[in-house]
Amino acid sequence: MHHALQTVRDCRMALWAAAGLILLGTMSMAENAPSQVGAPMTATGRREIAVLGGGCFWCMEALFETLPGVLSVTSGYAGGHVANPTYKQVCTGTTGHAEVIQVEYDPARIRYEDLLEAFWDAHDPTTPNRQGADVGPQYRSIILYITEEQRQIAERSKTAASNRFARPIVTEIVPLERFYPAEPYHQDYFRKNPDHAYCQWVIRPKLEKFQKTRSGALTAPQPRS
Repeated sequence: MHHALQTVRDCRMALWAAAGLILLGTMSMAENAPSQVGAPMTATGRREIAVLGGGCFWCMEALFETLPGVLSVTSGYAGGHVANPTYKQVCTGTTGHAEVIQVEYDPARIRYEDLLEAFWDAHDPTTPNRQGADVGPQYRSIILYITEEQRQIAERSKTAASNRFARPIVTEIVPLERFYPAEPYHQDYFRKNPDHAYCQWVIRPKLEKFQKTRSGALTAPQPRS
């Protein structure tokens, strides 16, 4: 009898151990599986990238986040000769980099041509190395193309946009060699810092003007609670 009870206990312990191993294996697989949370999906499954610079990336990010079809906007640096630049280095104007945004978008909802139309509305492309009070080569107007098709579209768009400005457009159109994301505190700056003086006096008026120019078709990013 004692032997039979011991056998039952042993069997139960073996079963519990097996169940535990299965549970641990399932949890491990779940932890290692790619996360889908926060990953925007498009109707076509396609995503494309545009890299643009039109002055302070805080401003450009806030404006382009309002465009329907834009999936994400990342502030960063491009167009220079220093690897892994910091904000402090770029601000010296000696790295060759411009403050830019990397725009990830759904081409089924917004075309590269449409992004460039918004680009011309978002800043003054006729002022060399300057946007308002922000002065320096890091604030220059620049389009960094990724493909030959983007280059051709950018050239045509620049030519067409020249009729909208009294002065010549000085926007550079150059190939993208590498995009460096800016430091984390620069990302989503307007949303995170709506009461910051620069956001109140520079970004918000630009955003309001941008929305009016875009015929109210956009939705302003709301400050986070």
